[in-house]
Amino acid sequence: MPEPLNRRTFATGAAAAAFFGAAPQAAEATDLVDGNLPDFHQALKDELDFPLAWGTSPLRDFRAWRRTARAKVEEHLLVARQDGTPYAPEFGESSQGDGFTRELVTLSLTRYDRVRAALLTPHGTGPFPAVLLLHDHGARFDIGKEKLVRPWYDGTRLASAQAWADKYFSGRFVGDELARLGHVVLCSDALGWGDRGPVAYDQQQALASNVYNLGSSLAGLMAREDARAAGFLACLNRVDARRVAAVGFSMGAYRAWQTAALTDDIAAAACVCWMTGLKEMMVPGNNTLRGQSSYYMLHPGLARYLDIPDVASIAAPRPMLFFNGGLDPLFPADGVRMAHEKLRAVWRSRHAEERLHLRTWSDLGHVFVDRMQDEVFSWLDTVL
Repeated sequence: MPEPLNRRTFATGAAAAAFFGAAPQAAEATDLVDGNLPDFHQALKDELDFPLAWGTSPLRDFRAWRRTARAKVEEHLLVARQDGTPYAPEFGESSQGDGFTRELVTLSLTRYDRVRAALLTPHGTGPFPAVLLLHDHGARFDIGKEKLVRPWYDGTRLASAQAWADKYFSGRFVGDELARLGHVVLCSDALGWGDRGPVAYDQQQALASNVYNLGSSLAGLMAREDARAAGFLACLNRVDARRVAAVGFSMGAYRAWQTAALTDDIAAAACVCWMTGLKEMMVPGNNTLRGQSSYYMLHPGLARYLDIPDVASIAAPRPMLFFNGGLDPLFPADGVRMAHEKLRAVWRSRHAEERLHLRTWSDLGHVFVDRMQDEVFSWLDTVL
């Protein structure tokens, strides 16, 4: 008597029938969860043990571990280092803000493209502390740097920029606030935003796959550009190179801790609303599973070696701040909790737990409102 078809056998048989041209029988079974996650995803997650994580890796010298872990991240960026590329900055006309000077600067962050950035400099005598300010994703592409710096140079973007600031930042332009408080601020567009876009939401996946087909990586390109931007900011005469921080919200937070992991030009980083464990994020219903925006934060194969907080830990023991909104729907509470525990263990192992500032704002969602900003500004004053 033939063995009854089980679910897996039936699915395989149906696929084979389709391949050979026979009409498959209708089936209720599927190999996908919510249409975009394989039903064996738990088995894949179970295989991820992050063997290069600090404390798991056989390396016991922290500096040696940092070098090895950073090299592994760089390997998976798929974009070569751009150290030999001249920045060749071109400065535009300046104008005056509230206690600071505003100017546009166009520079080469890679050998592939010229990028226009907003540069704010406090009035007074430098060198000043500085902030590399990194914009979010938000599925809003007509504005990039304008989300954080008031676009004095483009009135057509001002209404969109102000609406964004009202929605996420209590009406403030975070870059202007930082400059008014005495920081040089540099903020540029990632590929797809502002002057370098706009890409449409449903074009992101095609953009990413095209870059992969060209032997490169969309996320790797952004990572290299951010690290190079940190180097440019640190080399300005107006900046104290020992006091450069990275600050970002949402995808900008991801970019901030990633930049701190990739370059020692960053002395501290404040990361608001982007930190979790990978396994805890890869669950049905999570925004990451939609693809599209996740390609800006995807380094294929890296998860075989390092978890998300493991990458951020490469920056230890430098001062780092991580804020999370307790009502943030993008990052499950268990993922944030696990990531914070991992981060705390690394900084504690370096006898530097006081340099790690972790906080969950229980009454807030995915925002960077004025009271969060004020705490970040005060923290920067203590660590830079």
